[in-house]
Formats: sequence, structure tokens, C-alpha cells
Amino acid sequence: MPAAMVVSGGAGAEGKTTVYVIISAIMAGFGGLMFGYDNGIAGGVTSMDDFLEKFFHDVYEKKMKAHENNYCKYDNQSLQLFTSSLYISALVFSFVASFLCNKFGRRFTMRLAAVFFLVGALLDGFAVNLPMLIIGRVLLGAGVGSANQSVPLFISEIAPANIRGALNILFQLCVTIGILVANLVSYFVSTVHPHGWRIAVGLAGVPAVILLLGSLVITETPTSLVEREKFEEGRTTLMKIRDTANVDTEFDQIVHACELARQVKDPYGKLMKRPSRPPLVISVFIQIFQQFTGINAIMFYAPVLFQTMGFKSDASLLSAVITGLVNVFSTLVSIYAVDRAGRRVLLLQGAVQMFISQSIIGILLLKDLKPTGSLGHNEAIIIVLLVCLFVMSFAWSWGPLGWLIPSETFPLETRTAGFACAVSSNMFCTFIIAQSFLSMLCGMQAGIFFFFAAWILVMGLFGFFLIPETKGVPVDDMINRVWKKHWYWKRYMQDEDPDEDRKQSKLEMAPSSSRS
Repeated sequence: MPAAMVVSGGAGAEGKTTVYVIISAIMAGFGGLMFGYDNGIAGGVTSMDDFLEKFFHDVYEKKMKAHENNYCKYDNQSLQLFTSSLYISALVFSFVASFLCNKFGRRFTMRLAAVFFLVGALLDGFAVNLPMLIIGRVLLGAGVGSANQSVPLFISEIAPANIRGALNILFQLCVTIGILVANLVSYFVSTVHPHGWRIAVGLAGVPAVILLLGSLVITETPTSLVEREKFEEGRTTLMKIRDTANVDTEFDQIVHACELARQVKDPYGKLMKRPSRPPLVISVFIQIFQQFTGINAIMFYAPVLFQTMGFKSDASLLSAVITGLVNVFSTLVSIYAVDRAGRRVLLLQGAVQMFISQSIIGILLLKDLKPTGSLGHNEAIIIVLLVCLFVMSFAWSWGPLGWLIPSETFPLETRTAGFACAVSSNMFCTFIIAQSFLSMLCGMQAGIFFFFAAWILVMGLFGFFLIPETKGVPVDDMINRVWKKHWYWKRYMQDEDPDEDRKQSKLEMAPSSSRS
């Protein structure tokens, strides 16, 4: 659930937070809204009888049998493929988008993402058979992979340093808004028979159109322009987004970083070297832990999950709306706190709260929800509250920071490659959860919540010992001020290539006029 940072807005940068930057970030954020909507809508439509009867008749028949095992009535590989196909497609396209971002720019890749989303939404909305439905989801996945690579890059590269964290989390906020909108749509169209599900999946095309139109009017980032040797256009754009002509320091930093990056002919090879290991390991493991908290099991399948717990159809969709609201407002907390309290405080507090919530949910379900029957009224309310506490803690910690922290750590020469690895890791783990959760729920029953709680415990220990604080550190000074001072990661910084050091020293001594 989906950011790469550059030297833009680094040390020495002048200028203010302009209305143009905010508007551009909001327009780009519709890529996150599309991702969130597609996340949320899958669970909504898979709880609708009209949808199940048309595409997954076996599941529909099992659901209609009153004596069917609560935990197993949705266990169907094809149904899970409907959800998970999006993420395996996104995994592949995150690497394609990495190349496109470098070659053609962030704005072009966002535009392509919007087209994928629009075509995928139309195919799903008019689907007449399962293959057509899955193809639509695959195209939506191509949009997710392209948007999750390009939109956070775009937002990060136009963001001033003083609001770097908050503006970066705007992408995650848009994701949560998309999930909430999907839950609301599912709730209101669930009574529209027999085509309510078509409205639900087809409405994914609305934010796609907004992103497409927005990508036509917003500017490309200065870093992307300089990367492609459009120096004057890059300087002009930087002056525009900073609302000042005094951009020499920041522009020289961008040019210098791009020159260093140009020396690296194989960014993926560079990424595998020892000095690149700290940001790579942290970025990949954050994505793994983020998904194995169980958050997407809850957000994808919230209506299905609440039905499993004995809620009626309307009540389950309404409960999903409630968790969606909690998700949005808790992300706002992260926007406020991330540049004040710092990253580590939010990560560690979130891990503790998630662990407690998942554990108690597991205990209550183990005690009160049998394979047949349903929860009592009071127990059901407690479960919804605990789910809200879990979603709340994720939404202000590992959710947004899972994207922010990787965005702050990679140098420009490995930025798109490193972020592609982060995005693809996230999509792969999301695919695993989406494809297996309903089967795991059937096999493990209430024990699945203890499974996720165990992962959260390991995640918290990883965060405590291995994730450094990056608040307020310019991205171009991350090696000196973070990695070389960390008790563990500093050992990886002692193995720099002497030849590369000499090249870097020569570039640093070169006058800025010769570079621009």
C-alpha cells in the first residue's frame, strides 16, 4: 500500500511551499487513489451475490448453505485469483515503469498508468466471462505498477525538504481515500441488482481520467529533466516550483547527482554491491513486513471477513466503511507527526498496537466463533473496534512509512532501480496474501491472526534494531549522517570502491558552470 526521494529541496535550497507544488502533488495523488480503490473494491464485489453467481457459482452455492463452515465458504482459488492477478501484474510492471521513468520521465509514466487503469476498468465493468474479468484486473495491475513507481517519485522530487515527509505521505493518504471510496461505493450499490458490481468496478475509471488530464497540465520534475540533459528546462521548472530565481545551490546539487548517476551504467549491479545493502535490505524487508501484518487481508476482504464473523451482508459492508474512515483519518495523523515525532517513534508504537490488536482478535475468535454459528452482538462490536485499532496503528506507521523510508535512502544512481525492488517486493507479498488468505482462513481459522501477530513481533524487533531515524536528514547526506553512524550498517560503508571515490572527488571539484 505505494516513494523515491531526490536531492530536490536538500540542504541549501531556498523557496517556499508553493500552491503549484501542492496542486501538482494532489493531481499526481490520484494515482494512489486508483490503487486504493482497486484494493478496496475487490473485497466489496466478492461479497455481492450477483457477482459470485455470475463468475464464481461454486462459491455462491457454498455461501447459500447455512451449514457451511464459516471459515471456508469463500475458499476458492479462482476467486482469489480475481484479487491477486492485479498484484502479480503490478510486480512485473514496476520494473517496466522503472525503465520508463528514466527514459521518458515521471509524467509520461503516470499518463501511461492512467491509460492502463481506464482500459482495465472498462473491461471489468463490461466483463461477460471470467477471462475478460481477469484480463481487466491484469491491466489494472499494470496501472498500479506504473503509478506506484512514478507517482511517489514525482511527488518526492518536487517536495521541499521541510515538508518532505508530509507531502510524501500524501500518496498513502490518497490510497486510503481510495479504499474508503471503494467501501462506500460497495455499500451503496450492493442493493442494485443485478449490475451493482459493474458500477463498482467500472467507477475505477473516474480517478484514471482525472490523473490522465492532470498529467497533461502538470510539469515534469527538475530531476527527471536534468537526467535527460534538458538543463535549461530543468532550471526553469525548479524556479517555477520553488517560486524563486535563487535556485543555484539546489540546481547544482541535482546536476551533480545526475552526473554521478550517469557514471553508473548498471544501476542494478551497483545496487547489489555492499555499500548499497543497507537501504536495499531495509526497503525490501519493510515491504515484506508491511504485507505480513495482515493489513491487506483485512482491507481486501473486509466485507468477506466480517461476513465470516457472522455479520449480515449490509452490516459487513458498513463495517468495512468504518474501517476505511479510520484508515483515512489515521493517515492524517502520520502526515502531522512524521516530521515532528520522527519515523522510529511511529514505527515502534504502531508495531506494539498492531501486535496487541491481532492477538486479542485471535483469542476472541478462537473462543467465540465456531465453524458454524456466529458471534454474539457484543463480541462482534468488540471485534470491529479491535480491527479499527489495528487499521489505525498501521495507517500512521508501517503503511505510509513503508513507502517514505525507502524513498529517503537510495542515492540517485540507484534510485529507480532500488525503488523498483521495493515496489516489486510489495506487490509480490501482496500477491501472496491475496492469493492465499481465504485458503489460510479456511485451514488455520482463528489461528491466522496469531500467524500475523508473530510476523508483527519480528517486524517490531527489526524496526527497533535496524531501521535508523531519517527525520530531517538531507537525502544527499544520508550516507554520512545515517549509515556511517548506525551501530550495524556502518560496517557496510567501509567497503567503498576507491575508483568510484576518485571519480566522485573529481566531479565535486568541477565548477558548476561546466556542469550546467
